[in-house]
Amino acid sequence: MKLDEQRKLQLEEIYNTLLNDEKVLKMKDIPMHFGSNCYEHSFKVAKLAMKRALRHKSVNLEALLIAAIFHDYYLYDWRKDKSKKKRHGIDHPSIAAKQAKRDFNISDQSIKMIESHMWPINFKDFPDSKEARILNLADKTVATIEFMSSTKQKKNHHDKTLEDISKLF
Repeated sequence: MKLDEQRKLQLEEIYNTLLNDEKVLKMKDIPMHFGSNCYEHSFKVAKLAMKRALRHKSVNLEALLIAAIFHDYYLYDWRKDKSKKKRHGIDHPSIAAKQAKRDFNISDQSIKMIESHMWPINFKDFPDSKEARILNLADKTVATIEFMSSTKQKKNHHDKTLEDISKLF
């Protein structure tokens, strides 16, 4: 799919608005995969998902972009909250979806994508749309890269990550 400049600007506006939203910025306080945080992780997933979505025809780019940004919008540190520790992988998608709906009134399509992003761990929520499958794979790809990076690499690349996520395209 080829985007014209106006379409790119529309998507960039959504991305940049959320990138700087005070509620979204709270995701920086939530640790993620060994040195990353929810904020950085989510925006890396959003960028990768959009890049992959452009290879397809008829993808709802807005819904995908919003779902990618909010897929881990659960806003708690499951490593410290013992009540969340055992079921975090299964429960956090529905928590993230509910909180994103509450705080940003996102679409039902984005909610379904968020709820299915942990498939197959969360086996009951199959990613049944093209957008949901793109999000699922982008999340797994970014998470794998984050897991595989050494702590030293992460410290050296923190500023580069913030620079990389500063623009969608």
